[in-house]
Amino acid sequence: MDDMNAFNRQVIDEFRANEGRVGGPFQGAPMVLLHTTGARSGQERITPLVYRPVNGDIAVFGSKAGAPEHPAWYLNLLAKPEVTVEVGTETYPVVARVAEGDERQRIWDEQVGAMPGFAEYQEKTTRVIPVVVLERAD
Repeated sequence: MDDMNAFNRQVIDEFRANEGRVGGPFQGAPMVLLHTTGARSGQERITPLVYRPVNGDIAVFGSKAGAPEHPAWYLNLLAKPEVTVEVGTETYPVVARVAEGDERQRIWDEQVGAMPGFAEYQEKTTRVIPVVVLERAD
């Protein structure tokens, strides 16, 4: 866990220093910093995520690299869907909702087409990877 926290801190710092752009494994990918409140701790959490633009909003994916359990940020969103995002140099409020049915499948298929690694994540786990749409609230 400490290694992932250190990795995330490094990505967050790079994101903020480069107007939302990062290198390494995320080179060229659209990135968002998701600010959530810990469902149990009540503490602010910031998670860097790859996103997909969807009709003026953004979608994020609870892949956790194919782990058997959902990522903590997803559980935090279920508990408190009103959150904040940083996209590029802009910070704004959003409301999270889990995409279902045809909408989820369409967004997922588009993401897999753009970044095939997401299909590999799904192959590693028996859970359905959640697709979360973050709708602008301001």
